[in-house]
Amino acid sequence: MATNWNWADVFETIAAATPQMPAQVCGERRFTWSDFDRRANNLAEDLLSAGLSEQSKVAAYLTNCPEYLETYFAAFKGGFAPVNTNFRYGPDEIRYLFDNADAEAVVFHASYATLIEQVRDQLPLVKRWYVVDDPEPTSASRPDWAISYEEVVGASRTDQKPVQGSWGRSGDHLLLLFTGGTTGMPKGVMWRQDDLFNVVGSGGNGLLGRPPVGSLGELRDAVLAPPNAAPILLPGCPLMHGTGQFSAMICLALGGSVVSQPERSFSAERLFDTVEREAVMQVVIVGDAFARPLLAALDANPGRWDLSSLNVISSSGVMWSQETKDGLLEHLPNVVLFDSFGSSEAVGLGASVSTKGKAQKTAKFALGPTVHVFDDDNVRVEAGDGRTGFVAISGFVPLGYYKDPEKTAKTFRTIDGTRYSVPGDYAQVTDDGTLHLLGRGSVCINTGGEKVFPEEVEEVLKLHASVVDAVCVGIPDDRFGEVICAVVESPPGAVVVADDVIAHVRARLATYKSPRHVVVIDTIGRAANGKVDYKRLTAYARDLLAQR
Repeated sequence: MATNWNWADVFETIAAATPQMPAQVCGERRFTWSDFDRRANNLAEDLLSAGLSEQSKVAAYLTNCPEYLETYFAAFKGGFAPVNTNFRYGPDEIRYLFDNADAEAVVFHASYATLIEQVRDQLPLVKRWYVVDDPEPTSASRPDWAISYEEVVGASRTDQKPVQGSWGRSGDHLLLLFTGGTTGMPKGVMWRQDDLFNVVGSGGNGLLGRPPVGSLGELRDAVLAPPNAAPILLPGCPLMHGTGQFSAMICLALGGSVVSQPERSFSAERLFDTVEREAVMQVVIVGDAFARPLLAALDANPGRWDLSSLNVISSSGVMWSQETKDGLLEHLPNVVLFDSFGSSEAVGLGASVSTKGKAQKTAKFALGPTVHVFDDDNVRVEAGDGRTGFVAISGFVPLGYYKDPEKTAKTFRTIDGTRYSVPGDYAQVTDDGTLHLLGRGSVCINTGGEKVFPEEVEEVLKLHASVVDAVCVGIPDDRFGEVICAVVESPPGAVVVADDVIAHVRARLATYKSPRHVVVIDTIGRAANGKVDYKRLTAYARDLLAQR
């Protein structure tokens, strides 16, 4: 069935149906669906008055806060394209992103004004700078070149008619999701709003027993149906990344509410405080980078929190180990752990569901219905044949990368007449038809003709008692071309014995996958989405080994 979903129509339908239900919560601030709609309306109207046109780009340069999703809603209303911004970027990266995205409006927290000052004169396309007060008290002042976001969105309106541009709205209108991946400069994944709405569930959610909807009328009926309690979601990870952002949009499409934390630094204890206070039902994380601190907090504070409202913890983007899942389920026996395998370019590659006593193995997923694995000759990998191939998904996939036809051609390929998104992950298909994920081909290490996927080895390394986190990189070798070096982060007071770590890997994986070298680093320095800078860590390892 052909559809033409636009997220502004979706959110407006829910706001009209449940105006006084909560849409967003952040600390002491609470916004109903009516507030959410009105504030986004005001921003959309101001963006139009600033001269933005159809599909002009609106960047959100914010940490988690209600203004983030308001900015997206406003962009959808006006027929603009919202753009995420990594708030950890430096001046050069911010200038590159806003320039590459053709940003014409930027909504930013006041504490980023000093950085913006360094590059603002190099961004002539930007017509409006909106400054948002910081969620935590800071010394940052409001710059005179920006207008107050709150003064714009907080204005009272006598006319509550939905705002839209003269060009109207379309399912073809875009959301740009900029992703840095593991290498290279950030690139903008172009998601049609219709494709995105369909791929994230079409207003339904299997875990909650909510079927997809086929029209705005069905959507309205679904959010008003009495047995279906509106979900309350807390993104523990940043909204600037696809995992947090798409999860929040799914929750809102179900008529739910999104809880954001005003504190910028992650704290497992604060997260559980918030879950208890707000009766949060679902928490979104990114693999072990978040799950391990959550488990440590529960281990250190048994019985401290009433977490009876919590029914789902979901993750996507990086590895989530079986051992951590087992630990969490000991504390949270009634919670479902939903591990989604996907990326910015490919949603729904695979999934696994873990419950008490049934935690799924690390990197093992049930294949999505439109997902296949192909070898390098584009021949499909069959269950149990032992071959390794790249994972590909068809159906609702992005149009490509914004202004980058070369990268688009590499990632979005046509195989046997079907268009696929191929984000670069390699896997095997096991005897039972499930997917065993190996890792990204872009960081694959070729040692003596054997391909080694770092993430597979890293998960084994992290099971060693003296290793908190680990990354594997390739080191040049005269005999083998490359050998594996494990860069490990150890817990306080621990002593890393290289031979013990290497033997630990050899006992669990093929010998050629074990590290030849082990170096220690103070911190792996994972980004908020759990990913690592392999280039930086490779240089670190090579420099350290050169000194030996």
